[in-house]
Amino acid sequence: MELAEVVRRRRMVRRFDPDRPVSPQSLDRVLHAAQRAPSAGFSQGWDFLVLRGPAQTGAFWAATADGEREPDAWLRGVGAAPVLVLCLSHPDAYLDRYAEPDKGWTDRDPARWPVPYWDVDTGMAAMLMLLTAVDEGLGALFFGVPPQRHDQVREAHAIPPDRRLVGVVALGHELTRTTSPSLRRGRRPAAEVVHWGAFGTGPGESVPGAV
Repeated sequence: MELAEVVRRRRMVRRFDPDRPVSPQSLDRVLHAAQRAPSAGFSQGWDFLVLRGPAQTGAFWAATADGEREPDAWLRGVGAAPVLVLCLSHPDAYLDRYAEPDKGWTDRDPARWPVPYWDVDTGMAAMLMLLTAVDEGLGALFFGVPPQRHDQVREAHAIPPDRRLVGVVALGHELTRTTSPSLRRGRRPAAEVVHWGAFGTGPGESVPGAV
């Protein structure tokens, strides 16, 4: 599939068919694509924890469940996904990498990173998973874990304390198409989000303060 078509067709799927598994070949290609993501200093400070089948994915959903609430439509739909990939970032991999001789930051000070590139790069890897899923004829969703449930997820899946749980990619075959109410907001036009030369300047306009 052409890249432009993959980008056009990418969408967040929220209802998965529990009776259609993800083939090992497709899953391997999705995970391989994630490892091709860019990373600062080629630090590759990410890990992908793959959960397959009801026993493994069920342990995740149990760890995130609110025992006082019945599963809603979102959880019933996404909970049917046959594969979950937990996307973990590793800050120390970046701090260690940039303390090496070719980088020269010997103090490993996290303050040098006003933007946490360990999370940014892991997000890029997740996006490559979403795009590759489209190319494989799969549906996919990226979602976050409620902050109050991170410890339970860590315990359920033996996640080391030095890893950050950035988010989860659900993979499977779409069961029924749903439209998020958020899409009613519409997509912001390019003239509103793309700036040329200075913030708020359109193409062909003079840049404020330019000589």
